[in-house]
Amino acid sequence: MSNKRHIIDSIARIASQLGRAPSRSEFIARSGISAYFILRCFRGWNDAVRAAGFSPNTLNVRVEDQALLEDWGKQVRRNRGIHPRHTHLRQGKYDASTIERRFGPWSKLPEAFRKFAKGKREWSDVLALLPVPKPNKNPERKPYSASSASSNTKQRLPLGDRPAYGNPIDFHGLRHEPVNEQGVVLLFGMVAKQLGFLVEAVQKGFPDCEAKRQIAPERWQRVNIEFEFESRNFRDHRHPLHGCDIIVCWRHNWDECPKHIEVLELSSVVKSLRNS
Repeated sequence: MSNKRHIIDSIARIASQLGRAPSRSEFIARSGISAYFILRCFRGWNDAVRAAGFSPNTLNVRVEDQALLEDWGKQVRRNRGIHPRHTHLRQGKYDASTIERRFGPWSKLPEAFRKFAKGKREWSDVLALLPVPKPNKNPERKPYSASSASSNTKQRLPLGDRPAYGNPIDFHGLRHEPVNEQGVVLLFGMVAKQLGFLVEAVQKGFPDCEAKRQIAPERWQRVNIEFEFESRNFRDHRHPLHGCDIIVCWRHNWDECPKHIEVLELSSVVKSLRNS
C-alpha cells in the first residue's frame, strides 16, 4: 500500500531525474504507483506535487517539436538502437504520449527523426542506428548476402509461417514481453497476488475479469477489469465507459482515459517488482 510519504518521496526522486516535476502519467509510469493510491492520499495530482515541494505545471506550455525529437534521439544514442516506448517512459525527458500525439505511433518515430536530422552532422551517429527505409511499399525478399547481413540487424522482413515475440523479459518464467491481449492476461495472472488481487472469474464478454482487491488490512473490494494490450484499445474497441473499474494493459497510451477508470500498466509493474 502506498502511503503519502512514499508518494512524496517518489515524486522528489523522479523530479531529480527529469529536472522538473513529473506529470501524472510520467509519475505512474516511472513509480508503479497507480492513480488509485494517489487519490487515496491527495485530493488531486497537483496537491501531491505541491506536497513534495514543487510547483505543478498549470500553464500547459507546448513543447517544441525539435525538443521532443532531440529527446528521442538522445535515448536512441544512449541505448545504441531504437528503444521501446516503455524504456522512454523511464529514461526520456518528455512523456512518450506527447511524442506520439505529435508524430504518430511509436513505430513512425524513426521516419520523423530522419527528416528532422537530415543534414545535421551532430546526429549522424543516431541516424546510423536507425533502420534503412524500405525502398517501396511491396518489397520482395532478397537472397541472403554478407552485405545485407551487415547493413542492419534490427529490422527484417518476417517469415510468414512463424510467430513473432516481444523483447526478452525473463520475468517469473515469462521469456518475452506480451505482444497481444492474451499475453497481458497471462502476465496479470502471474502477478495478481503480489498486487493484492484475488481473481474471481474471467469471461469472454465485457468486462473480462471480476476480482477482489485489498484496499486496507482485512478489507477487500470487488473490481471489474478489462484486459487490453494498449490502454487506448479500450476506446478503439468501443467499450462502454461504465462497468469497468480498471484497465490492465501492457502499455498505457490513452491520455484521455476517463478519470474514474484506473489504468494498471504491466510494463511499469514488472520494472517496479524487479526493483523491489
